[in-house]
Amino acid sequence: MATKPLTYNSKRKVASDGKEKSDFKNKKPRLEATSNGKASGSEQQSSRESHAKQKQLALERKAAKPLADEVQRTKKIWERLRLKSHVPKDERQKLVAELYEIITGRIRDFVLKHDAVRAVQTAIKYSTPEQRKQIAQELQGTYAQLAEGRYAKFLIGKLLIHNDNEIRDIIIPNFYGKVRKLINHSEASWILDDIYRTVATKEQKALLLREWYGPEFTLKELTKDIKTTSDLKQILDEEPSKRGPIMKSLLDLINSLVQKRMTGFTMLHDAMLQYYTNTQPGSEEFNEFMELVKGDEAGDLLKNLAFTRSGARLVCLLLAYGTAKDRKVLLKAYKDTFTLMSGDQYGHIVLLTAYDVIDDTKLTSKAIFPEIVGEKEEEVAQNIVAAANNPNARITLLYLLEGFSKSLFPASNAYDLEVLKEVHEIRKTTSKKEDDVRRKELAAILSPSLIDAIAASPSDLTATPFGCQFVADVLLSGLGDKQKALEALAQSVSGSPKQEPAEDELAPRSRIANTPFGGRMLKSLIQGGRFDRATGKVKLVEPPLGFSNILYPVVKKHIMDWATGPSSFVVVALLESEEFTSAEELKKTLKKNKKQLQTAATEPTAEQKAAKEANESDEAGKKGKKTEAPVGNKGSKLLLEKL
Repeated sequence: MATKPLTYNSKRKVASDGKEKSDFKNKKPRLEATSNGKASGSEQQSSRESHAKQKQLALERKAAKPLADEVQRTKKIWERLRLKSHVPKDERQKLVAELYEIITGRIRDFVLKHDAVRAVQTAIKYSTPEQRKQIAQELQGTYAQLAEGRYAKFLIGKLLIHNDNEIRDIIIPNFYGKVRKLINHSEASWILDDIYRTVATKEQKALLLREWYGPEFTLKELTKDIKTTSDLKQILDEEPSKRGPIMKSLLDLINSLVQKRMTGFTMLHDAMLQYYTNTQPGSEEFNEFMELVKGDEAGDLLKNLAFTRSGARLVCLLLAYGTAKDRKVLLKAYKDTFTLMSGDQYGHIVLLTAYDVIDDTKLTSKAIFPEIVGEKEEEVAQNIVAAANNPNARITLLYLLEGFSKSLFPASNAYDLEVLKEVHEIRKTTSKKEDDVRRKELAAILSPSLIDAIAASPSDLTATPFGCQFVADVLLSGLGDKQKALEALAQSVSGSPKQEPAEDELAPRSRIANTPFGGRMLKSLIQGGRFDRATGKVKLVEPPLGFSNILYPVVKKHIMDWATGPSSFVVVALLESEEFTSAEELKKTLKKNKKQLQTAATEPTAEQKAAKEANESDEAGKKGKKTEAPVGNKGSKLLLEKL
């Protein structure tokens, strides 16, 4: 008789004689359940006992590890010492002393344990300079390993944060020969770049960056007699035969980090700039590098580049050399980042370069201006006031009006000029539109927003030196109807200069007439132009501002307070202005109050009194002839001469 065929997944087994065989014996016995379906009390008890045994076993294993008791004690000390505990000074000193007794001579063992390294960091925090040096020396040779640790890397930062040159020179040489490995490591790369960016000397930076150029630069014996430099051009000029391997090694490492999206490193940006500046424009290397940068779809690479010195210069060069299509792609990557860039030390240079090289001014204005200025009316004035008082953001607003003005680019912004001049040389062959045409088109688009901001918030803008300079620059160089802005500015100075601010005012402001920067701004606007040193005359703007005739009716009632106060030169400017139509009326008023002018011209001002008292206190006890400072209001003296 044939056996019955088995169905798929059948749990029955067939014996050799063809009979079915039960699998009952192979099944695990079920737990006896109580009436409510839960395990019985004895079974719950056995489960608790099992967990207790496991816990006990874990504790025994932990206790069997080396330095188990010491680690446990350091953890307790750390718990007591950390900020949240607010430990009294005497107790803290005792705990730190005990902590040092435990870890001294065994720091290497502690720092490699994730739960003990925090205690060592606390010891460093409360240590003396000598104790820190002792720890740094004891860890000599382990820093590369520590940098790879998830927690131990912070120990390196704790040692370096105190700016001790001796400790710095102990730690950094530990990374020589290991840069290519560490910069690719997920943990070590960050601490390595922080060291490179913040504490390394120029020579140490060069030694670290050189290792990007190939394996031979990691071998000290091959480079110890060579003058240390990371300037790739100099290296290639000295050994042109090595150009191929060096450029390949450098590009491979750059590409590796870009593909891993580890693009925030200053060291990477320096390396990328070295590579790009040593390629020939139009060559295969040159074009491939442009595609590498553009190929970062997330845009993180370009965004990170804009905020470092070398990175910003690299982006500027990419914009300068790029085609119209390249420039559009590069600009698009910075969407929603322009405001942040405008206020950054290096990021704003990228915006200035975009102004200077992109021929499509509509593209530039639509991409950049809505972000840095704002789109809603209520936001525009607020954004412009904030930007006008930021030393970097103000440049992005005024550059189109003022160009390379010294007031816009002080000595601290010398790097801006260096990069922009380099860009201007490149654009001669890569941009088609005339420079003046491009600038005027952009200025015509931006100016109305700047002028409207002055009309909306004159008091906010004129409360600071930067704000006053901004107002003067926009009204003298801006394009558009300025009448409302001039009237609003005049109204903002109404009232007596001697009037004190309200007592309930949270942040009382000095009146414009009492500030030197406010007086200079008003004087420039009354003159209606800028002083030209070559001709010795004021070069008037077209069309004329006519600010003198707008301002005088507002200040007429308190003109003597102006004439005898800190901003007396504003009244002098009114008399000297050719377009001022009320000069005779003003002269009559001044003649009528000539005694006030004479008093102001001969008596020391409040500032002169304060300066005299300060000089007397400084010169007390000093022998020698004392020079007397001039006394009286100089503006009042000039007014007397003109009457």
